[in-house]
Amino acid sequence: MTRVAVVTVVHGRHAHLALQMQAVARSVRPPDDYVVVAVDDELVAQAAESRARVIQIAAHRLGLPIAAARNAGAEAALASGADVIVFLDVDCVPGPELIGAYEAAAVSTELSGDILCGPVAYLPPASEGGYDLADIDTLAAPHAARPAPEPGAVIRGGDHDLFWSLSFAVTAATWRTMGGFDEAYIGYGGEDTDFSACAAQKNIELAWIGSARAYHQHHAVESPPVSHLDDILRNAALFHRRWGRWPMIGWLEAFEEAGLIARRENRDGYEKV
Repeated sequence: MTRVAVVTVVHGRHAHLALQMQAVARSVRPPDDYVVVAVDDELVAQAAESRARVIQIAAHRLGLPIAAARNAGAEAALASGADVIVFLDVDCVPGPELIGAYEAAAVSTELSGDILCGPVAYLPPASEGGYDLADIDTLAAPHAARPAPEPGAVIRGGDHDLFWSLSFAVTAATWRTMGGFDEAYIGYGGEDTDFSACAAQKNIELAWIGSARAYHQHHAVESPPVSHLDDILRNAALFHRRWGRWPMIGWLEAFEEAGLIARRENRDGYEKV
């Protein structure tokens, strides 16, 4: 029997976690393990109640160690015998078919070695009573910037830079081949682009699974994310040293246009103005 684990990283957003847990409980194929990684957040255990097991990790002085937290969740799942690991952002509400769709793809001969990605729809603000899981799928279409095959369909291959860590799954074997996320990335941005670049280097394809649908709960956003400027500069420079190109280029250009950063004279990087 295939064992499937769900891994979610949390720092705050307890209401979002609670709704995700309700949706996981409604899954046609419930997970065998549900690991919530709480980053410097003692209140998560109360939010999780008995629906998940919570592991705690400390925050880093430079920011939230998202890469390390995902790795910790994966290792906890693997230690409990997981064959397939489903990663969900805490803001993501899984559709009832998501876990089963990822499992079916993961055990298929053609797709078992791929990184499996599901379409994500960005929800509008919730009404006063919150989102109703019974009709949440009617509130928004999947994000137009990513492949979004119809339920039951699969799109394999394509641009690795389209990978996102909001919702994806891998087999235990693929996770070990990948080696997890690079924990040198600390704070906001870059670790998922690095992960997908490593996959491309190892000839690991992306596969977009139409039935693995998730719904991203609305929250206020900052565009560009100025509060994460230091994280983005640091992580972008790390990525550039490793891969010879710039990630998050849209944000870097927006920061530059706002006069917050400038290219260095040798054109090798950016610095704050």
